[in-house]
Amino acid sequence: MRWTTGALGVAAAGYGAYVVTAWARYGHAAPPQRDAADPLLDRFMPSYEIAERHHITVAAPAEITFSAAREMDLNQSVIVRAVFRAREVVLGADPDAATRPRGIVALTRSIGWGVLAEVPGRELVMGAVTQPWKANVVFRALPPNEFAAFNDPGYVKIVWTLRADPVDATQSIFRTETRAIATDAEARTNFRRYWSFLSPGIIVIRWMSLGPLKADAERRVRAERRLTGASILPGQ
Repeated sequence: MRWTTGALGVAAAGYGAYVVTAWARYGHAAPPQRDAADPLLDRFMPSYEIAERHHITVAAPAEITFSAAREMDLNQSVIVRAVFRAREVVLGADPDAATRPRGIVALTRSIGWGVLAEVPGRELVMGAVTQPWKANVVFRALPPNEFAAFNDPGYVKIVWTLRADPVDATQSIFRTETRAIATDAEARTNFRRYWSFLSPGIIVIRWMSLGPLKADAERRVRAERRLTGASILPGQ
């Protein structure tokens, strides 16, 4: 019992420290490193108040990595499902009873996100305007030529990417980046509170997607190699 109580205390203290740090850092998002710069994403959100970036090296060509990224099923993860459920409980949201398609692109489009731009086999930019602090959140897509200029009060604009950068013929780096900016002071206050308290779950989802994506892309390479009889991985 003492160990359990102590562990819960440490977890609560750590979470509290994160909330304070996230609150203080809000509005001070660092720019990407040079190799992660994204001119395509900059077209839709050159200025932003938060940014989350994750990447992983994959032993697969960029096209295969990108295809695996488009089709990854977040709901396969017990932890990701638990994060979604925790949000419902914390905010008092109604469970989503709809049957949703698999694959992150198909899934997010079914709940309101829109495609802002795509470079076939390399990158996809998704976006929506929303009020994420509301229990039953609604995502609304906008035409690409209207997204950057959208400034109706009371909203947050969010963009995120799936991107595969080739290293050579057999390796790539998968990157994902999420940016957001509020349209007015009231929305900024609401979103800052929401982000400070609930962003750990969002970050966990991004981080948890990397390993399965890498495994799936590399599994596809092995399957293709078996079919063709060709050696398409280094040293194999």
